[in-house]
Amino acid sequence: MGLQHALNQAALKQGYTTPTPIQAAAIPAILQGHDVLATAQTGSGKTAAFCLPLLQQWLTRRQQASRQVQALILLPTRELAIQVGNTLRELAQCLPQRVKLAVVYGGVAINPQMMALRGGADIVVATPGRLLDLIASNALSISTANTLVLDEADRLLDLGFADELGRLLALLPPHRQNLLFSATFPPSVHTLAEQLLKQPLRIDIEQAATTAPDIHQRAIEVDASRRTMLLRHLLQTHEWARVLVFVASRQAADRVAGKLQSAGIHAAALHGDCSQGQRGQVLADLKSGQLQVLVATDVAARGIDIPLLPAVINYDLPRSPVDYTHRIGRTGRAGARGEAISFISADCAAHFRLIEKRQQLRLQREQIAGFEPTTTADPASADHSAEQAGNGGIKGKRKSKKDKLREAAAQQQAGKRQEE
Repeated sequence: MGLQHALNQAALKQGYTTPTPIQAAAIPAILQGHDVLATAQTGSGKTAAFCLPLLQQWLTRRQQASRQVQALILLPTRELAIQVGNTLRELAQCLPQRVKLAVVYGGVAINPQMMALRGGADIVVATPGRLLDLIASNALSISTANTLVLDEADRLLDLGFADELGRLLALLPPHRQNLLFSATFPPSVHTLAEQLLKQPLRIDIEQAATTAPDIHQRAIEVDASRRTMLLRHLLQTHEWARVLVFVASRQAADRVAGKLQSAGIHAAALHGDCSQGQRGQVLADLKSGQLQVLVATDVAARGIDIPLLPAVINYDLPRSPVDYTHRIGRTGRAGARGEAISFISADCAAHFRLIEKRQQLRLQREQIAGFEPTTTADPASADHSAEQAGNGGIKGKRKSKKDKLREAAAQQQAGKRQEE
């Protein structure tokens, strides 16, 4: 694919014996200088798809006199920033020269990051807010960046980073290579791509059958009040070594983890209130086997790679089909088989039907002996309720205030024209 020997050796050391489809398509295109718009599922190897050519570009462009930022990688969460930073460090181990990498994100003290940036940096991996803080403090400049990477672009926009992205784009040189990677391609990402990319090479691996993860999806009907009991039953029945359980709120994460701990199960909570040290510790404990169950909010839906995670459980349903995709994408990675289970109570049946509709799937409803629900939603009424709701509570599909104001203004103008 045009990679130098040192990078080929580094890839082999990290277990990349054969390029994945996204790597085979993206690496030559990036090395040739194309702007790239790529959609690929989580676990497809897209991180190495841009890290390897970025390192090779650095080798060919490096300046001996000073360290100026050559590549900027923007990501939505600190977990994803840390993961990408680790990948870059591992792949750079075999290089003949030492690359200076800066990984910066919020939620931790800024001073150590400012100290680490003394003398400059070659490649910067950052979340938008913390990067803007460092630039405002004159800790670094991105005016020399030759390449911009937006990873998980849909999540960047979903988390409200559009304004920060606009400010950062204004600080970058106008002539640069732009690489946009996204697991999904909603209208917001389409708009950003049109504004940002110049004659991009489009790579779409998402629908390729060869890259589809082997995930067995299940939907189990249960009363909301008995979900924790059912969760304990499934843990005992399946004897999973590790499980990731998704809930809707920080309070729910602490509550469910506490109940599991009281039952003698090694469990912990992960949410936005956890410090970076706490996050790193619980993830390390889960990977090492000291922790069996991680109860998490959607902070764990992206950017977290847990090797050989056998199961993901939606204790609470996600707000959107996109979040559903990323949640279940934590299992079934790197060719392993995974299981994704969603708990369906009567009050969320219509919501799950909409998720199924957007995902173009229909799961058979299961009931576990001893946990049969006392109240169930009628399928016809659930579908009717979903249609009546229009968006069924699906995030990103409601009309915004601006849309409503525009409609009201249009109706007012139409009324005036009729009066005239």
